[in-house]
Order: sequence, then structure tokens, then C-alpha cells
Amino acid sequence: MTGYELLWLIYLYSFFGWCLEVCLATFRRKTFVNRGILNAPFCMLYGFSAAAFALFLPELRERPVFLFLGGAVLASFLEYWSGRIIERIFHRKWWDYSSHRFHLDGYVCLTYSAIWGLGAVLMMKGLNSLLLAAVGLIPHTIGVVLLWILTLALAADALGSAAALLELRQELRRDITPEELLEASSRQTMGPVRRKLLELSVFLNSRIARRIQQRMMKAYPNISLKILREEQKRERARSRVAEAFVFGYGCSFYKLVSLFFIGAFLGDVVETIFVYFTAGVLMSRSSVVYGPFSIVWGLGCVMLTAVLYRVRNTADRHIFLAGTILGGAYEYFCSVFTELVFGTVFWDYSKIPFNLGGRINLLYCFFWGIVAVVWLKGIYPFLSRWIEKIPVRAGKIVTNLLIVFMLYNMLLSGMALARYTQRQAGEEPMGIFLQKTAEVLDEHFPDERIEKIYPNLVIVD
Repeated sequence: MTGYELLWLIYLYSFFGWCLEVCLATFRRKTFVNRGILNAPFCMLYGFSAAAFALFLPELRERPVFLFLGGAVLASFLEYWSGRIIERIFHRKWWDYSSHRFHLDGYVCLTYSAIWGLGAVLMMKGLNSLLLAAVGLIPHTIGVVLLWILTLALAADALGSAAALLELRQELRRDITPEELLEASSRQTMGPVRRKLLELSVFLNSRIARRIQQRMMKAYPNISLKILREEQKRERARSRVAEAFVFGYGCSFYKLVSLFFIGAFLGDVVETIFVYFTAGVLMSRSSVVYGPFSIVWGLGCVMLTAVLYRVRNTADRHIFLAGTILGGAYEYFCSVFTELVFGTVFWDYSKIPFNLGGRINLLYCFFWGIVAVVWLKGIYPFLSRWIEKIPVRAGKIVTNLLIVFMLYNMLLSGMALARYTQRQAGEEPMGIFLQKTAEVLDEHFPDERIEKIYPNLVIVD
């Protein structure tokens, strides 16, 4: 699938998703409601989910059960993190499935996840082909022009919506509207230029941002400004006290980053020991060129902690089942991602029974479930207590330095892998800058070093 086709699918499914959301909201409230975050008739979550299906699930097209499960997990993952990010900004859910059975923090629920799974089956089994056939009827040049116009229009729309959301957040922070600020300024001495600028700001805010904010609050009643202010005051008071004296309080950013590094290190050690005792070979299991860090395990620990944090005190069997499904889906998508981006395969389970395309197998999925229980019930509480004992100032400094180091490490590892793939294909980079970069990579990361760091590396088409 080309980028041209993928972009058309994103926009088409975003429009179809918007139509579906509007119809459901209109039926429930008996009035028209624009459910999109954008002003244009697009719900981009549907488009990005469809694109994710097209990229990650083509191998499952002939296995509808796994296609259903993969679509349900992948779309639920996107919806879950969209909800978490929005709540992180506004300290309130824009949608809430808490009234549904088998929900996860109110962001996703079993019913809608199953609908996403059915949608994935329909898309991959025939709907995508029909849409792409229709797109093929459009002359390519005209199609490209239409995509450019649509992309620029949506970018401008997104900027306007983002400005309105930021203004809404600023009001939550200062607890005063621009109109109230202007009224207060009338009782103070203010120069004519400054006052004119303030009046212009209020005018633009009232005419543009307010209109967008009102539409959003109508579509998502949970973000009512009055309710948000009251709840944010209470949340702000609690979090300030906690974060001022405790490093990585609760399931915060610094806690998750700390767990990432610990999980990446422990995962590398555990895999190395496991391979040694099962295969009798001592080999590198690292994901990066510097240090014993397994990115898959580090991100896996963050995922299990962030997703299952609020249900960590539930029954072990529930955590095991969630860990089995999430871990298997996560490992599968990591395998597809590395193959798409680097043209390489880092593991292959084709010789293990009950495997899925060699990317995952039932036994290792069960391992993920066991790891989820052991992690949340035993390891996480212990690590959490020790992380929270770190001095706040020192902890933030060290964590930020580690973030910079790991970003550099991952970038360099990606460049070294990409150059390794080029060497195997006999390709040479174009341009002086890329040629100089390739020379440095060839000197510091020759084939022997790459194959030692990644002993299971296989080049694919």
C-alpha cells in the first residue's frame, strides 16, 4: 500500500467515523451534535485506527479470529491512550464507559472493542479494497491536489481547535476568563495601546475560540468549564502537595520513565539467562548499541503499569488474562513495526507450536500473563516504594539525563541498523551529508559488531 492510498483511507474512514458518531449522538440527544474534535466532519481516531489495521494486520487477513482480536486490541489501545492524554490535560474524561461492563478505566469497554474488532475484519476482508478501487478512479494528479487541499485545511482546523483547547486550559489555570480580565482592567490604569490589544484578544477569543469551545462542550458534556474548574482546583491541591515531596508519586511520568529503564535492564538480563539455560548460548539480547537494555521489555513494563495500574488489586486471573492478550498483541505489533521500519526480523517463533506468523506464540503469551501478575503483585510495589524514596530534585535531574541518553541511543541504533540493511543490499546513500554519515557508521558499527549485538537479526524484503 502506498502513502497516497493510506492517506485516502485515513480521510475516508475519519469521515465515515464522524458520520457514525453524529448519528449515534443525534439519536440519543434528539439534536444535532458535531462529535469531532475538529470543526470539519472528521473523527481522526477512526482514520488512524484504519491506517493501523492496514499496516499491522494484513498477515491476519486469512485468519479472521486473530484479525478480530488484533483489530480490537489495536483500536482499543489507540482509544485508551487518546483518552488518557486528554484527561492528563483537562483532568477529566471526554468520554466515559464506566457504566458498561468489562471496561478499562472508563476509556474502553468490551462492547466497543468487539465492534472495533468486527470493523477490522470488514475493512481487511473487503471494504479497503472497494474504497481503494474507488480512489483508483480519480486521476492521480487530481487525487494528489485534493489530498494537499484537504491536509492543509485540516491542519488549519487542527490549529484552531488546539488554540481553543489551550485557551480553555489557560482559563482553568488562571481561574478567570478574558472577559473578566477586561472588566477588572477597567478599574485599573492601563495605556490605550495595551487596552486595545486586550480588547482585540477578547474579541477574537469570543468569536472564534468560544464558538469552538461551546461546540466541544456540547459534544462532550464532561468537559463543562464550571465542572472542570471545580475538579481541577481539588486535583491541583492534591497533586502539588504530593509531587512536591514525593518523586514519581503514583503512576506519574517520572515513575513510568524509571520503570522503563528498570524493566529494560531486567528484561535484557532475564532473556540472556533464559537463552543461556535453554540453548546453552550466551548472546546479546539488547535492543540498542549501548548498554544492556531491551526496549521491548521496558516499554512492556510501562504498558502493563499504565494500563493495569488501577486494577492492580483485582484477582490474579484477571491480570493474567489481560497480560496475556496485551503482551501478545504488543509483541506482535513490535515485530511488524521493526520489519516495516528497518526491514529486519529480530525474533522468529515459527518452530514453536501455536505461533502466529512466527511473531508470537501461545507459550510466550502465557509468559506475558505470568509477568503481568508477578510485576503488578510483587515487583511493582517494591520498586515503587524505592523510587518514591529518591530525592525529588536529584531524581528529576537524573531521569532527564537518562531520557536524553536513551533517545540518542535509540536514534543511533536505528541509524546503525538502517545502514547495516543498506550494506547487505549493496546500496549507497545519496548526497554528501548521508555519505559522510554512512562512513562514520561503517567505521563504528561494521557488520561484525551489528551481528554481535543482534545475533538473531534477519534481513527481509
